[in-house]
Amino acid sequence: MSKPVLLITPPFTQLNTPYPATAYLKGFFNTKGIKSVQADLGIEVTIALFSKDGLINLFYTIESKQLALSENSARIVALKDSYIKTIDELILFLQGKSNTLAHLICTRNFLPEASRFEQLDDLKWAFGSMGKLDMAKHIATMYLEDLSDLIKENIDEHFGFSRYAESLGRSANSFDDLYNALQQPFTYLDQILIKIFDARIKEVQPKLVCISVPFPGNLYTSLRCAQWVKKHYPHIKVAMGGGFANTELRSLSDARVFEFYDFITLDDGESPLEILIDHIDGKKEQHELKRCFTLVNGVVTYINNTSCADYKQGQVGTPDYDDLLLDKYISAIEVINPMHSLWSDGRWNKLTMAHGCYWGKCTFCDVSLDYIKTYEPIAASLIVDRMEELVAKTGENGFHFVDEAAPPSLMKAVAIEIIRRKLVVSWWANVRFEKSFTRDVCQLLKASGCIAVSGGLEVASDRLLELINKGITVSQVAKVSKHFTEAGIMVHAYLMYGFPTQTVQETIDSLEMVRQLFETSVLQSAFWHLFTMTAHSAVGLEPEKYKVKKQTDVIGTFANNDIQHTDPTGANHEIFGYGLKKALINYMHGACFELPLQKWFEFKIPKTTIAPDYILKAVETPEYINSNNYKAIYLGITPTSSIVQKSKKGTKWEEMSLHFRNNKSEFNVSLEPAKGEWLLQLLSNIAIEKGSGLSYSQIKESYASAGFDGFELFWDNKPITSLYKAGLLCV
Repeated sequence: MSKPVLLITPPFTQLNTPYPATAYLKGFFNTKGIKSVQADLGIEVTIALFSKDGLINLFYTIESKQLALSENSARIVALKDSYIKTIDELILFLQGKSNTLAHLICTRNFLPEASRFEQLDDLKWAFGSMGKLDMAKHIATMYLEDLSDLIKENIDEHFGFSRYAESLGRSANSFDDLYNALQQPFTYLDQILIKIFDARIKEVQPKLVCISVPFPGNLYTSLRCAQWVKKHYPHIKVAMGGGFANTELRSLSDARVFEFYDFITLDDGESPLEILIDHIDGKKEQHELKRCFTLVNGVVTYINNTSCADYKQGQVGTPDYDDLLLDKYISAIEVINPMHSLWSDGRWNKLTMAHGCYWGKCTFCDVSLDYIKTYEPIAASLIVDRMEELVAKTGENGFHFVDEAAPPSLMKAVAIEIIRRKLVVSWWANVRFEKSFTRDVCQLLKASGCIAVSGGLEVASDRLLELINKGITVSQVAKVSKHFTEAGIMVHAYLMYGFPTQTVQETIDSLEMVRQLFETSVLQSAFWHLFTMTAHSAVGLEPEKYKVKKQTDVIGTFANNDIQHTDPTGANHEIFGYGLKKALINYMHGACFELPLQKWFEFKIPKTTIAPDYILKAVETPEYINSNNYKAIYLGITPTSSIVQKSKKGTKWEEMSLHFRNNKSEFNVSLEPAKGEWLLQLLSNIAIEKGSGLSYSQIKESYASAGFDGFELFWDNKPITSLYKAGLLCV
């Protein structure tokens, strides 16, 4: 019997849910009859470290070193009995197994507190009087962060919950620092990791270990795992893949890397790994490998058998989360930010609606790489098939679609399919703020279980958005955000500062745009980040076009992606970071809108040139929607009807009263009896259970066939325009 493949995610990615790469691969292997076992070593190391036995050993190790402790570390060590007493219960709480502990945690008397709590926000201001569970998770997270600080100060300077030794992996043009670190004795965390990893190797007895490295923070631990295999199990082959390799290692030439790995694959892993497994089994020759680095006669060689095609997205199977310890993941709330809470709180099944990005034009993005440029959507019915399968297997009905930008048309089709199947799910996705997200489309998405969207506003300046080739304007973002918000879907905006040629004035004007977006309540969450120039973006490929200069043209022998650069025509961007983020956290909590922007900065800034009602006018401006581009569909309950006798000044007539109900309210609509009968029949014909609805022209023709005139006057005015509240949507 053929030996299995072991799929590994090394520490650390997320603690609340598995990173999906190994689940995607296991799902594909299932379709090919390839036996595989997967493990997320990040969560396994975390629960081993943060346990009663783990803390006993941690404190013993620190005390045995007889270190000169900082004031903060000394406090934590002095309170060690309290930490040891509470850690197991706290982890159970963060795993969702002891929610009643929230009340005790919120008393602020149960858990020991160190320096992280000195920076704690006003918790009542942040969470309100009812958000006990979230408040307790935040307090518990700060408790763990205190312990993290203790580890970093005294045990392992590279420790971090979602990143480990990231400074060694990020933009490491040379392999020297990593290589030297890997020659040192195991760190405290290394020992825990390797003990768990070695047990898994002995249990599985694999022929191949595939290690996914999505981020720089996973690189060091991946190399430690690979190093252990090469030293103790030389008959087992080791391969690396994942986001880090795909972006950073495309020009790899340092042969020392292959003291750890036998193979490094790029981009989609299904076809390259299938061929690699056949090669290990003696069924394929080395020259038949696909998108694969390996060592040939001591030289790093890239082999790419282009005659072997990649699999279509409909062929790769449903992600499979078997083997992963789904009940052990912990929900943390580190930053008081609604979207960050979704990222770090709760278990989400990860899925993709489409491979690549349907837009694929943003100049800061890695548009030249396969994961962006190769766009391939999946049929809506297949996506929802996979959702149903995952709900059945994992017991979780929450989904995070991890697309670069989910296509609006496919989102609509998926929403309709979810509603038609009466599937109860919660889901969220990354989007572009397209005009196609109309009021009714957002209502449809909400009805299917969509709870949040995130999207790139980037630099809130129309000049810079055009330079970015974002294909949107600030006013358009405001209108679309209004539609999502009014549907009850949370909106998070990615914000960027420091794009090439951005001036001080544009930075301040961007902040004013953001202030107004929060003040008008069309945006609920956002995050600022500093522009990074990457080798595979349009800016990185043609820096002179964007008036920036590379600080060096030297290509390293190891990782090459982030490019150090100067912006001769722009502002000193770094100095704005603190003020922008400080302003943002207040705006997210509905505070300080009245303060002048100067209050957020310790240096002189210009006054904004943006009109104080710019966003308000944008969201209130009437929108024209081309009727020929939509179909009407009815999601609601069939209304009841009755004939009502009316009279006025001696004139008597009949009206049909239609009584509509939804989950929140009820209301009546009165029409001429004949038009009421026609509307009832229309609602029956376009009910979501029967199909995808009727086009504007089909409805108009039906109206005329019934003998009525003036369709536009009837359809585009009350009471018909108010029926979206009952589920009559034009999408």
